[in-house]
Amino acid sequence: MASPKVSDYLLQRLREWDVDHVFAFPGDGINGIISAWGRAENHPMFVQSRHEEMSAFEAVGYAKFTGRLGVCMATSGPGAIHLLNGLYDAKLDHVPVVAIVGQTNRSAMGGSYQQEVDLLTLFKDVASEYVQMVTVPEQLPNVLDRAIRVALAERAPTAIIIPSDVQELDYSAPTHEFKMVPSSLGTAWPTVDPDDAAIVQAAELLNAGGKVAILAGSGARGARAELEEVAELLGAGIAKPLLGKDVLSDELPYVTGSIGLLGTRPSYEMMMDCDTLLTVGSSFPYTQFLPAFDQARAVQIDIDAKYIGMRYPYEVNLVGDAAATLRALIPHLRRKEDRSWRETIESNVARWWDVMDREAKVSADPVNPQRLFAELSPRLPDNAIVTADSGSSANWYARQLKFRGDMRGSLSGNLATMGPGVPYGIGAKFGCPERPVIVFAGDGAMQMNGMAELITVKHYWETWSDPRLVIAILHNNDLNQVTWELRAMEGSPTFVESQSLPDVDFAAFAASLGLQAITVTDPDELGAAWDRALAADRPTVLDVHTDPDVPPVPPHATFEQMKDAAEAILKGDAHSWGVVKEGVKTKVQEFLPGDGS
Repeated sequence: MASPKVSDYLLQRLREWDVDHVFAFPGDGINGIISAWGRAENHPMFVQSRHEEMSAFEAVGYAKFTGRLGVCMATSGPGAIHLLNGLYDAKLDHVPVVAIVGQTNRSAMGGSYQQEVDLLTLFKDVASEYVQMVTVPEQLPNVLDRAIRVALAERAPTAIIIPSDVQELDYSAPTHEFKMVPSSLGTAWPTVDPDDAAIVQAAELLNAGGKVAILAGSGARGARAELEEVAELLGAGIAKPLLGKDVLSDELPYVTGSIGLLGTRPSYEMMMDCDTLLTVGSSFPYTQFLPAFDQARAVQIDIDAKYIGMRYPYEVNLVGDAAATLRALIPHLRRKEDRSWRETIESNVARWWDVMDREAKVSADPVNPQRLFAELSPRLPDNAIVTADSGSSANWYARQLKFRGDMRGSLSGNLATMGPGVPYGIGAKFGCPERPVIVFAGDGAMQMNGMAELITVKHYWETWSDPRLVIAILHNNDLNQVTWELRAMEGSPTFVESQSLPDVDFAAFAASLGLQAITVTDPDELGAAWDRALAADRPTVLDVHTDPDVPPVPPHATFEQMKDAAEAILKGDAHSWGVVKEGVKTKVQEFLPGDGS
């Protein structure tokens, strides 16, 4: 029997770490590893994307929705370079991903050889927590194990580089000798408990407040019951950054929904009026949507001390696991008997959902994009996973979808890059093949890379136990989010040459791949389209022709500000009348009586 190669041991070690999928694209810089995959009978499974950037995004989506390690792989030179955007997405959203990349032979390094790139320098920033090159077989176990442990411990991307000739060497384990580094499998992770004295101090501060607001981010995902109990005791409302949308059910009457420019009015009002702030598992950066610095006393809870105390002048900074820290806090909290603050929040939330319903029903040409989301919301399966691409789809994802039960959802939060919607959905399907997945993507993101990844969907969907992957496209022939940013932030009418998109028949392309394809141009057909998609025996593309003039109105925008923006637009925007008409019709819903009559 032939001795195992370094490449054989690499795949064996990944299996021993319970890695069951590697999202990758082949190339001669990893030919040794590809050959080993053949000997390993495709275990772990090689998931072939259409582009290395998509492999990285798929690994990020897999990690986000499973809580497990994501692994991606690419060849040397251009393949490694293509991974960067997806890895930066992992870095900024604190997601554990290991990238494994090839390199030219050691004998050619430094000789300006074909596809030779200084990969240690290239990955130095994106994989700042750990990046290393394997140059001898004995190095491999320690380098791979450390890359995995560091990625999991720091919730960050790491990278290992294996020259192509090293991949072909016979594997030799590290020995019990000088300058050899042994390694071992597995990690038993601790629960990080908070400091007892600081818990008492935090409780005193929270008990003293009369109007408590809670900001619960993705770091609070495992503390649902504790958050609900703390909110009940303090009579507080809870706002959620976009990455924390699935932390708590939107059906709770005191959950104000998303916060920030894409957030809700109740979240904005709560933060502007509160006198006490409790932040749990969030590094939400937009301080203008938090209370004024002299307005509220504040407590922060986060498991990572590197990201604590940096977004607001917190008086108490508690380092600890969110659930464990809240459990320690609860016995020290006194139930607030005056519930007027909570009642105000609940009233604002109820009115907001009523406004959202009315805004979704505003007529548009041809389909109001908000209605696409509003029609899905009550139809969402309790175990659905939802992804949204960057762009205007993120606005309506944030505001129009009510999450409940075990629903999960995510997007590119901090990098806010275009293009991850579809590959996130693919990663989710490999990580959770039994769960239905819904992707929302603009036509710009689909033209950028989503259409190509529909081919990946075609290639693999029959391996998923639940075949439902629904990709809903906001088809408006406009790079809509940037168009609105030009109008709102720059006071500039749209520049057609940069913003307009060539028209593409997405449904026809999907149908050519054997996917279910539905084109929607009538808003009254949306409900039936969603029913068909959610009952289908295969993935579905919903090609929905939406109106680009429906405005993503920020939660703090007043009617006067809308009027001023409209006057600026009228100076020369090609869509000026449509924008003003839809903007007025949308904003006026906030000022109508409760039932809209």
